[in-house]
Amino acid sequence: MNRALPLLLMWLLSYASLHAAETPPNFVIIFADDLGYGDLSCYGHPTIATPHLDQMAAEGMRFTQFYVGASVCTPSRAALMTGRLPVRNGMCSDKRRVLFPDSKSGLPASEVTLAEALRERGYVSGCFGKWHLGHLPPHLPTNNGFDTYFGIPYSNDMDRVGGEAPKGRAAFLDPKVEYFNCPLMRDLEIVERPADQTTITRRYAQEAIGFIRKHKSDPFFVYLPHNLPHVPLFRSPEFEGRSRRGLYGDVIEEIDWTVGQVLQALRDEGLAENTLVFFTSDNGPWLIFGDHGGSAGLLKDGKGCTWEGGMREPAIAWWPGHVPAGKVNRELATTMDLYTTCITLAGGQIPQDRVVDGLDLTPTLLGTGPSPRDTVYYYRGQTLMAVRHGPWKAHFRTQGAYGADSKERKAHDPPLLFNLDVDPSERDNVNAAHPEVIATIRTIVADHESKLEIPPSELEK
Repeated sequence: MNRALPLLLMWLLSYASLHAAETPPNFVIIFADDLGYGDLSCYGHPTIATPHLDQMAAEGMRFTQFYVGASVCTPSRAALMTGRLPVRNGMCSDKRRVLFPDSKSGLPASEVTLAEALRERGYVSGCFGKWHLGHLPPHLPTNNGFDTYFGIPYSNDMDRVGGEAPKGRAAFLDPKVEYFNCPLMRDLEIVERPADQTTITRRYAQEAIGFIRKHKSDPFFVYLPHNLPHVPLFRSPEFEGRSRRGLYGDVIEEIDWTVGQVLQALRDEGLAENTLVFFTSDNGPWLIFGDHGGSAGLLKDGKGCTWEGGMREPAIAWWPGHVPAGKVNRELATTMDLYTTCITLAGGQIPQDRVVDGLDLTPTLLGTGPSPRDTVYYYRGQTLMAVRHGPWKAHFRTQGAYGADSKERKAHDPPLLFNLDVDPSERDNVNAAHPEVIATIRTIVADHESKLEIPPSELEK
């Protein structure tokens, strides 16, 4: 009897371990809007306090070379949701950078969203925040794999009210809720218009937390895409004057607080060790709005361009007991890789009937191996502007961020070349010293473009 007890305990432990290994993790992706690389205290901001994100990074993994699929909202979000460069599915344009309230199209039905792929594995999915992949019913979240939706269908500065709001930038620099007739939706219905943006950040988080608690016994995917700190800036009364950075800092500190609320809910429900949480932003800061815009830190330029400040973002992964605590990851990764990684961790199948650009980050997330990514493509609309391979980045074309110089596009032959390991601010062009690197990147571009089929733009419809 005494000899049998240890054997029984070993069997039970083995069974429990096997069962845990077969239990697919939950996923929470928190996506800020226009948050810059330098806007969090754990990324070096001196006055914006982000204690919850700092703790998330201390308990998890902080990426220093993480990229989005585009430097503006719609194509960036399409890349995250489909794991594909937006140029492959028509979710970008050289004429209309994003979708607008008068757009007639959106995410094509033929695309397999992350929510749709996870549904095949028994996941329930909720989207709480800014969608911006089409506001008409066929393109909304609940017709693209999500079981529920609560949020705004496009950017919070759209549907500006003529006559009510001041002309020019004044409406953004001294904003009022009534200046922007942006709708707040639940599933397919408008439930509030204009959306009360002073409370919207915490309401998104409350909805997400409610969904987590409701589905704590199911595998779930929570997509929490905040529509801030995109201008116009709003925060709740509780955060008014909280930050030394002013209104912009107040907004970031409230987003940080909601991250803490989500993580605490996971802990309270006993879900922390089985939930991968990832925080990042859709593109760089909107610099032309001055202190109402953020900072890319030491990176060059911001939203709208393919310099590093437009597409390299803060990114934090948290999964207690799985993601190594306190790890700084200096390898390449993208939002498209989240698509492939989540499907793989869920035991699903990556679509085989199309090119999927996302790679599986599981080894680097778990600290068991390197990132599989060695190349990043920088598109502006449908135009390939730059390519990074290893530490080297070649600019074939350059154009500034949204602002005074944004209309000036320049072609470069030979391309500008920067070693981003040495020069992340892209100050020292070293193309004359490294023709062999340029030759290698040209070969990569030729191979990429030879296999690329560009469909008509959905944004131009």
